[in-house]
Amino acid sequence: MKQLKYVLVGALMLGINAPVMAQEDNKTVIESITKVIKSNSSDVEEQVKAVFKKNKKNPEVLVGIARAYFEQKDTAKARVFADFANKAAKYKCAQAYVLLGDISAMGEDGGTAAQHYQQAISFDPKNPEPYYKYANVYRKVSPTVAVMKLDELRKQRPDVAVDALAGRIYYMSNEFDKAITSYKKADISKMEERDITEYAMALYFKQRNQESLEVVQYGLKKKPRDAAFNRLAFFNSTDLKNYDQALLYADALFNKSDSAKFSYFDYTYYGNALNGAKKYDEAIDMFKKALEQEFDSKDKKAGVIKTLSDAYSSQEKYEDAIKYYEEYLNTYSTPTATDYAGLPQLYYYKASKEQDDAMKASLKKSDELYGQLAEKYPDAIEYATFWRARVNNAMDNEQKEALAKPYYEKLIEVYSTRNELNNSDKARLKESYLYLISYYARVVDDMTKAKECATKLLEIDPENETAKVVLGVK
Repeated sequence: MKQLKYVLVGALMLGINAPVMAQEDNKTVIESITKVIKSNSSDVEEQVKAVFKKNKKNPEVLVGIARAYFEQKDTAKARVFADFANKAAKYKCAQAYVLLGDISAMGEDGGTAAQHYQQAISFDPKNPEPYYKYANVYRKVSPTVAVMKLDELRKQRPDVAVDALAGRIYYMSNEFDKAITSYKKADISKMEERDITEYAMALYFKQRNQESLEVVQYGLKKKPRDAAFNRLAFFNSTDLKNYDQALLYADALFNKSDSAKFSYFDYTYYGNALNGAKKYDEAIDMFKKALEQEFDSKDKKAGVIKTLSDAYSSQEKYEDAIKYYEEYLNTYSTPTATDYAGLPQLYYYKASKEQDDAMKASLKKSDELYGQLAEKYPDAIEYATFWRARVNNAMDNEQKEALAKPYYEKLIEVYSTRNELNNSDKARLKESYLYLISYYARVVDDMTKAKECATKLLEIDPENETAKVVLGVK
């Protein structure tokens, strides 16, 4: 009786272990033949044929062979073995249909890919993979409909983080608000690393920096050496103006992250953080480091050059600021009037730090550039005229040569034709009248003209003390 008992137990154990061993054998065979296919050795076809002969009726191994060819971009052979797998499974092999869907998706045939994924779903409705892949190809047509397919998965597999997958679909479709809404519904503790990153990225793109930082900090608790997490923590902290914290994350990104690769964007942010922390020289070095990196467009490089110019300007190093600003204008493909206006402004600031001939030379250059701005951009004539008035007033501070007079008179002429004036118009008009009041009263001693200007000034600024004094108004 005891002997019979052991025989029965042994038979039972064999029955339990047989499928597991078969799975392990399939896995081993697939891993081995995959290495062979990837090796591109001279006898690949012979080895594949040998495995095929032994596994003609084994769909799992046949799909494994097909997948190996697919990963080598040999879609023709991948399709052949996927069809073999389907035939072996009497055309009910879900993984074969998934692979056929992948092949169609690689060929930009989204409609056929979706059909194959739907077939896979019908044969294996509990498998999340075909649902996600169906949604992924359909998102190009309609992300909303794609997410509806994931809702079908929710009914089959309540345990799967469907909301996170929906967030992923919306993220890849650049619908960041919807991505955020979906990710918020998901349990972050069950999210894949990719989804945590994309959740944080969506928040970052929408400038919800504090929320993005909190998501990233959760990810960093699990993977403190993750480059993507450290980068986002660094960027968000910089945008939040928490520069000391930003520099800690920058150090983690550049020195304590696994497999980190750096771009001009990383170095530019590093420069911004250093600049914010008042480490100006280090910031400039970092901006220069950014310019040494590869750029995928001239305009992006131009943006970094302007940032470097701005850094020099903030330290009142105007020679360098002007040098890089000129390079920025020469690099940027479509500079606007505002862009061109930045250069004469730098010369004006430079003059404020100079004396005598050096100051005059900078002011003359500024005046020349504002003149060119008015010629190049008719819409900027008013702005350029105002600044030419200021620049010439700085060159002729005592008003003896009346260098600024024609420009302030031009502004008065422009504003006199308008029915309504905004605050900027009024401010410029006020400055123009104050200049003329001073000129007529001090330089040419023409109080009649001075009073005319004072009267007009009171019309736009009834409480102006200078005008009241000139007119003798108490």
